[in-house]
Order: sequence, then structure tokens, then C-alpha cells
Amino acid sequence: MANRTTPQDYPRINDPKNRFHGFLDESKLTQHTLKISVDDLSEIIKNAIVTANKKSGRSILNIPPNACEDELKEIYKKQGQELFKYFKKYCGDPASTANACYKRHFSSIAKEQFRNRTLQKERMNSGWRYQFIAKDSAIKSKRFLSVSDIGASEADFYVVIKRVDKDENVSIYVSVKNRTNTMGGQDWPKAIRALEEVAKADKNRDGSYICVFGIAMDDGLRNIKSDSKTHLPHSFNTEVWLSDFFWPFFSNYSYNEIIRIVLSILLEKGEENGLDIEIPELLISTFGDECRKRNLIDENGIFNDPYGLVDLFCGV
Repeated sequence: MANRTTPQDYPRINDPKNRFHGFLDESKLTQHTLKISVDDLSEIIKNAIVTANKKSGRSILNIPPNACEDELKEIYKKQGQELFKYFKKYCGDPASTANACYKRHFSSIAKEQFRNRTLQKERMNSGWRYQFIAKDSAIKSKRFLSVSDIGASEADFYVVIKRVDKDENVSIYVSVKNRTNTMGGQDWPKAIRALEEVAKADKNRDGSYICVFGIAMDDGLRNIKSDSKTHLPHSFNTEVWLSDFFWPFFSNYSYNEIIRIVLSILLEKGEENGLDIEIPELLISTFGDECRKRNLIDENGIFNDPYGLVDLFCGV
């Protein structure tokens, strides 16, 4: 345990009167020398939204990275069947739902149900979106010597930045979370240990390291997670950077500026939350097959028996 908490020799604030005593001293690192143009930042955000949607779609459908065409078909069929089960189980008021479905095509209902089922994935989608925005902004900012992805679920990317007080570099390992409460209190120690293990095991690391949990959407500056009983940090090398510190550090834009540009792009795209996942046709048609087996739709795919729907929802 002592090895895990041994402090790294990165520049720290040494003034005991400073509220951030012991935290990373940003003034001893290379500073931002340019401001990414709004057009370039907008392009970064647009690409991040598209990439996050694609990644969310594969995750929602449980698609393995190298799935072949036959595997995809089986996944889509299974997901269509699961969507019908969801439709049956979470209908809300059976009478109102049956009335809402009556005289409508099964495909429109399938899309609505898919949307309802994936709303819970919005937080995950946002996390990826802001991870991509932070990483690509760091690249475009030219502040860092290098910016790289990390092949581990515990860490999203890392940067190497030069010190200005001595001829050394600092490696910063970053895991992006939407909000501090994304993880429960009991989950923080495990996540902190895992992130630090990634940093310690990196054979290509240049210089000392610091681990950072970047909080994309909680305003504030910085804190360190500590044990509730001993009040000792879970790690002397891990900080939580809230949005008012996190975004300026990597992008040279404020939290408010980033969110306003994200909003402008979502408004331009006409999407409620940016989660725009293409639903495979085979998934939708399989949902229709399940409806057809139970005589809930006519030959044109229209729900024509509201009482049959009520019986379905009520388990008759």
C-alpha cells in the first residue's frame, strides 16, 4: 500500500497557506500560447459527437469490435427480440400504451421503444463525447509534447507536458467522468488504484506522473479524494479536476464556453441530446416479427388490436 501512495516528484504548490497546497503547480508547466479558433473547436466537437454516437451504438447493441456480417445479423435479431420484451415489460399504463400504438406501424413503435431503452446510455455517450473533445483540444492546443489514447478501460488518454522550472517532463493520465457522482463513494478507491496502476506500468512514460479524474460538467476547481476514516488521500498522486480547471487546462477554453459551443452544434443538428444512433433494419423487422407472431399487427404492419396489446401487457 505504501508504494501506491508514494508521492511523485512533479511540481507541487508548496505554500501551506494556499488552499491547493500539495496539488500540481500548473505555473511550473508549459503554458498555453495559442487559442484554438472557434471554427476548429466546433469541428472537434462535431467529430466527437459522431464518434461517441458510433461507440455508443456498438455498446448498446453489445457488438464485439471485430464482429463479422453473420455475427451482426444474429446480434440484430437478438436485440430485436429483446426490444419486444422491453416493450412488454415497461409499457407503463397498459391501456394508454395500447391506445398510443393503435393504428400505428410497428416500425415507429420499435424506434420509440429503442429510444426509450437507450436513454439510460446518454450519460455514457456524453462521457465519451467530452473525452474526445478534451483529447482533441489538447492536441490542437499545441501545449503538450504528446497526446495519446491508452488501451485500458480505466484511462481515456494521457499527455506529456514540459516543466519550465527544470529540464523534465510530467505525464498526466486522464480519466474523464461526466460528474463527480458518476461513481459512488465506495468506487473511488478502486478507480484511483486502477488509474495509478496504468501510470506506473507504462513503460513509455517520460518523467514523473500524475493521475487526473477530469469532471466534464461539475463546476469548481480541484480536490483530492480521501479515506473518510483516516482522512488520508487514496493516492498522493491523484487529483480530481472539476470543469473550471479541467477545460482551461486542456483546451484553453472555459467550461461555459465549451458547453455553449456544444449546445450550438446540437441545436444546429436538431437533436435533443446528440445521441443519434442508427437502428439496424433487421432489429426493427425482428421486433415486427415478434408482434406478428402474437397477431398484434395486420398484413401492413399496423397495430390493429388494442385489446390484444392490453392482454400482452397484462400477461394474459
